[in-house]
Amino acid sequence: MTTTLSTDKNGKPVHIGSKVRLLCLSRNWLDELPSEERQDVLSMIGEVFVVEEIDEYGHPWVRKSWPNEQEGYCHSHSIALDPHEMELVDNAP
Repeated sequence: MTTTLSTDKNGKPVHIGSKVRLLCLSRNWLDELPSEERQDVLSMIGEVFVVEEIDEYGHPWVRKSWPNEQEGYCHSHSIALDPHEMELVDNAP
């Protein structure tokens, strides 16, 4: 099994369980989202997330959920990050 190395904007290694700060989102898929979803995803910028997985291309994935208790549902977005879009805050063992 080949392990793909993931790094942040400073070249620091990022692993599953690492905490990263989302610095920016530069993907074209943002333009394809409905405006409400786009606002939710853009609100993630500046927040710290735990890396949940790293895909076969070396992209760390983070997720945020937005519960709506009044209407009884929750929606979430998972995002694959490029190195320049994140900064390592804490690296789990």
